[in-house]
Amino acid sequence: SLGRYVAIDYIFLLPFDSSHLDLLATNRSILFLGHRGILDFRSLYLDEYRDRLFIGGKDTLYSLRLDQTNMDAKEIYWPPLPGQKEECFRKGKDSTECANYIRVLYPLNRTHLLACGTGAFHPICALVYVGHRGEVRREASSSFLAISLPSADTDLLTIIMMGGDLYTGLTADFLGRDSVIFRTMGHRSSLRTEMDQRLLNAPKFVSAYLIPDNDDRDNDKVYFFFTEKAVESDSKGRAIFSRVGRICVNDAGGQRVLVNKWSTFNKARLVCSVPGPDGIDTYFDELEDVFLLRTKDGKSPEIYALFSTISNVFQGFAVCVYRMADIWEVFNGPYAHKDGPDHQWAAYEGKVPYPRPGVCPSKTTNQPSRQYSSTKDYPDEVLHFARAHPLMSKAVHPVHRRPVLVKTNLQHRLRQIVVDRVEAEDGQYDVMFIGTDAGSILKVIALQRGNSAAAEEVILEELQVFKVNFKRQQCILYLQNTKEMTTLFAQVKLHQCETYGTACAECCLARDPYCAWDGHTCTRYQASGKRRFRRQDIRNGNPMHHCLDQNLTGERSSTEEKVVYGTEHNSTFLECIPKSPQATVQWFVHRSPEELRDEVKTDDRIMKTEQGLLFRKLFRQDAGMYYCKAQEHGFAQTVTKIMLEVIEGEQLEQVFQREQEEEPPRLPCRGPDPRMLHGQRMWFKDIMHLIGYANLQRVEEYCERVWCGDRQLRHKGKSPKSKNMLDGGKKGRAKQHSERNRVPREAAAT
Repeated sequence: SLGRYVAIDYIFLLPFDSSHLDLLATNRSILFLGHRGILDFRSLYLDEYRDRLFIGGKDTLYSLRLDQTNMDAKEIYWPPLPGQKEECFRKGKDSTECANYIRVLYPLNRTHLLACGTGAFHPICALVYVGHRGEVRREASSSFLAISLPSADTDLLTIIMMGGDLYTGLTADFLGRDSVIFRTMGHRSSLRTEMDQRLLNAPKFVSAYLIPDNDDRDNDKVYFFFTEKAVESDSKGRAIFSRVGRICVNDAGGQRVLVNKWSTFNKARLVCSVPGPDGIDTYFDELEDVFLLRTKDGKSPEIYALFSTISNVFQGFAVCVYRMADIWEVFNGPYAHKDGPDHQWAAYEGKVPYPRPGVCPSKTTNQPSRQYSSTKDYPDEVLHFARAHPLMSKAVHPVHRRPVLVKTNLQHRLRQIVVDRVEAEDGQYDVMFIGTDAGSILKVIALQRGNSAAAEEVILEELQVFKVNFKRQQCILYLQNTKEMTTLFAQVKLHQCETYGTACAECCLARDPYCAWDGHTCTRYQASGKRRFRRQDIRNGNPMHHCLDQNLTGERSSTEEKVVYGTEHNSTFLECIPKSPQATVQWFVHRSPEELRDEVKTDDRIMKTEQGLLFRKLFRQDAGMYYCKAQEHGFAQTVTKIMLEVIEGEQLEQVFQREQEEEPPRLPCRGPDPRMLHGQRMWFKDIMHLIGYANLQRVEEYCERVWCGDRQLRHKGKSPKSKNMLDGGKKGRAKQHSERNRVPREAAAT
């Protein structure tokens, strides 16, 4: 599972695009493209002993050195065996599915990994020797399951390996109808769930974890997180619920009932909802991802779960946090029961047999008079009850019974979550990193205010790793190679404190638990640092309280002035993006020395967006000096100053009338004569101001005609008339602003 093994950096698979250069320029990312052009990874293992990362991809196992200066990539090419691809094709699968996707990487000892792949629907495992310098060599292989794993791009699979036992939640048959949880390979007996919709009903497996209940290892359980069709729903089986299910590690099945089947399987509903008026909740039922945040003592971890809605009304996402104590309480509660097809589901009120169905045979659960060393010793009554009552009556609710993060009507989907618990000056904070299918990573914290149930969401950063130019259903973390892009592997640092500016106030307003003001710069927070220099306020972000004796405004006090040219009656955009996503932006304008500075009034013609100020139709009286001012927690600073120059309509007519009446000088194609840079010779600059860079190809054609005097090019129609160029520029400028500054489409269309 992604990022589960990484303590300092989290791992993301991203499509390659020029916008990744910002991360590279700050040494915040490491990029690795598969040697064969398609990485398409399916598993990761971080070897801290060798400081190497092993990546299981399509037909290849990579070994990378986690060194920013040299990755030293090694690889094993491991395609399906001869004839397996052809058989896969004959059964109706395509070339994408008929490959060997390496799904399992598990360390057996200091020198060997166990690697397992899909083998074009013929699963296979191999021992992989790992040398001292990270070199890898496949030593032996053998088939390990008499089943077929699902296709390569499915979401219906989760795998976990413990103590040599492989636990797999998957769809076992080739047609995708038999959904089961398997245990194979180890010294324990192989087990699976029965083909019964009461146990698993078309599930989508998300993740699985070994989570001990207590210090008794015989009581250890594996917890599976998945989404399935709800049998207890009143909507004729169409409702989708998210579940947490569990099985005992030492489950051996029954002696006469449930032979070679799980005898301890239970499941419960995971609820993530926003309380509404009149007691009507808004539910997030589709489970997208789960992250297990373990504590230092290994006890009572917390579950971070990312959900989405399945509503046709709106698209929403939520993050809910669950305590293991609450999950244990539900599993120790009543079972769900239904007397018949015409009856309602209710809590079972009859006698529950002993030992309690779903518990493990251990010292914790045994009674002095009745000892059970194995589930094979359980009475048939217990196994029959377990088969008929897999579902718990109560649901698991999150902390404070509501999400810590809610996002609705987004332009992209949230796909995956990893969480890091950070020690800050004023306590612990859980920093969430959420990957989207739009090529961005959200870095968020949720602040709880006293006993209030609602949390304050603080977006610390949004890392736009690449430009959106691919299909929406392809997640940022699991991508296929397409014509538009090449996949790559990126290791993204969790923080880059110096990007928060050069002032104490900017560092404080960032509210990033990783960063603090040390008296000179915004740098990584160190708990052992000198207290008098540490300035950090995550909960309130109040620079007026923490930075009065420090560099309060930094270089922002001498904000550089920019000049933007706009043409009358056309659209123009003034960009301003404050460093803090929580800042409120105000725009002011100073039109002439005789007038006072006024706040810009927005309407249908002048719109304020998240990226700046959009003039849908520019008037000559709009010219002046514009000030973008950011305010947050009582602290204000000028982010940027922009001098807006308006080119009037008469000036445009003069420029193009002059071009039509006078024969331009013929100059060598090498470019203009340096001595002729005034008057008419400045046409290139004029045209660039009027048309903009969105129509650069037309501008080049114009300059080629003016400077080279190529009459044949003009006769062939390759060089448009100047007026057509101007018209094209007018139509293209709104698109230019929309693409370069992310102006909303409906605003930029005018």
